[in-house]
Amino acid sequence: MVVPGDAVTLAWHDGAVDAAAVFLAAERMRDGGVVGMPTETVYGLAARARQQAEVARVFAIKGRPPDHPVIVHVADASALQEWGMQVPAYATSLAQALWPGPLTLVVPAADDVPRFLTGGQDTVGLRCPAHPVALALIDAVGPVAAPSANRFGQVSPTRASDVLADIGDLLGPQDVVLDGGDCPVGVESTILDCTGEAPRVLRWGAVELSDLGMTVDTGPSAVRAPGGLASHYAPRAAVHLRGTPVAGAGLLALSDVPTPDGVHRLASPNNPREYAAVLYRALRDADAAGLSDIWAVLPEPVDALSRAIRDRLSRAAVR
Repeated sequence: MVVPGDAVTLAWHDGAVDAAAVFLAAERMRDGGVVGMPTETVYGLAARARQQAEVARVFAIKGRPPDHPVIVHVADASALQEWGMQVPAYATSLAQALWPGPLTLVVPAADDVPRFLTGGQDTVGLRCPAHPVALALIDAVGPVAAPSANRFGQVSPTRASDVLADIGDLLGPQDVVLDGGDCPVGVESTILDCTGEAPRVLRWGAVELSDLGMTVDTGPSAVRAPGGLASHYAPRAAVHLRGTPVAGAGLLALSDVPTPDGVHRLASPNNPREYAAVLYRALRDADAAGLSDIWAVLPEPVDALSRAIRDRLSRAAVR
């Protein structure tokens, strides 16, 4: 349903997609609008992927550098052949096994793939999101370019209210935010470079490498990927990864880490899965509370999500 005068449309309730909300969003997109789209990872700001003017609005709203590639969100694994060229067989196997899901595959781009999507590279990142609202929107309008729905370099949104808080004043009457609830994963997708003989990790996310059923390289790659800048995912508060929290600061850590006197506990997750799910919300809560400093205790790198958390917080701490 749509609340008159409100940019947010409830698109997921009682365990089902609101078809009218998705229809509205699709109509807005066909008229040149952009849509705040829920996924299982974070909210994306979606535009029809082959429409340059619409994708340019996404870049402008975010303040995103033009040489920073975006991920194209697609309906299923068959899109690899439409958007890719000489796609390795292992990439197709990964898509068939793990899509829909929090996995982006970077493949050699087909000749007709617009380079405004790729940051000028000859590769394109593709993902099939595991959120019913996102899939319904893609089914209605086709593939969408959808970087996170926030200002570039800042904390990614995991709730529709986060999208409005970040970019609501930059949205026009033709734009809409689909409220699909809280994002259950809470951090961005795993990105694999699939241009070589074996996949290579470009960004850690929720996908366990042991689940891929093949050897994965974790060394450096020449491919530029979203989220790869040294400073990223940053709240207004300064993030500290070492030392002891001072009174009045915020603390983000697993539940077995005690809270010093006078320190504001932002979250107490019990494991990396819970940590990832509350990470960005906790950083936003610190800003909302007016905290100037956040101490974050990094989880041990025992799995993919703990590595993802370490990656995001390490970049958030760079000033």
